[in-house]
Amino acid sequence: MPGEIRVERQGAIARVVLAHPGKLNAMSRGMWRALREAFVALHADDTCRAIVVQGDGGQFCAGGDIAEYPEFRFDPAALADFHERDVWGGLGAVLDCDVPVIACIEGACMGAGVEIAACCDLRHAGAAAKFGAPIARLGFPMAPREMEVVLAAAGEATVREMLLAASAVDAPEMKSRGFLHAVWPDAEVAAHAMHLAERIARLAPQAARLNKQALRRLRAYHPVARWSAAELAAAYAYAPGEEHREGVSAFLDKRQPRF
Repeated sequence: MPGEIRVERQGAIARVVLAHPGKLNAMSRGMWRALREAFVALHADDTCRAIVVQGDGGQFCAGGDIAEYPEFRFDPAALADFHERDVWGGLGAVLDCDVPVIACIEGACMGAGVEIAACCDLRHAGAAAKFGAPIARLGFPMAPREMEVVLAAAGEATVREMLLAASAVDAPEMKSRGFLHAVWPDAEVAAHAMHLAERIARLAPQAARLNKQALRRLRAYHPVARWSAAELAAAYAYAPGEEHREGVSAFLDKRQPRF
């Protein structure tokens, strides 16, 4: 079954479910586009007062769907299109949504999962959740605007550890570093996230939307105009490089990369 983004409504609360069976909900290109569509629609829906983003089957999101990568990653223009149109389209829609967004994080929260969680307003996790962005093993860096969002939410020390050492960090440590707002027993995190959504849904919806609009203006992390077109284009010049090809190929071949 290909990946999908499901939107499930419970009154004023929407659950946006990342679902990619057999791949720990890894994000495909189609899922990034569907994520954007879901959040654009929820932003425009005055009946929606809270959103919970959750992975299917007890996992949040293990990253990107690497099986797709040979189709586009080794051409600079195609790679830029993927990150700037598909990925940023989805992340930007989460950031631009005026409805409060809660990340309910279970299991793997890697790469794309960390990026999605970083765009949410509140982040609750199960005690066994793991966080990281081990893309150095795949031979490529994090895209500039994506890094900027994660940097603002997770902090420089954590981002350096994840990107430069390919380290995974557990939920209690991520809470101590300020990325998570709460850590719960794994069996309870979904209920606590929904309880928080219900509490938010009982509050003044216009105030929530106005607060989010003000936060976007006050926080420098919303990277709308920080990067010039030339800078973004240059960021993907590594696409045809040997390290990039070797990292992706090694993952797909289930072997250690030789850098």
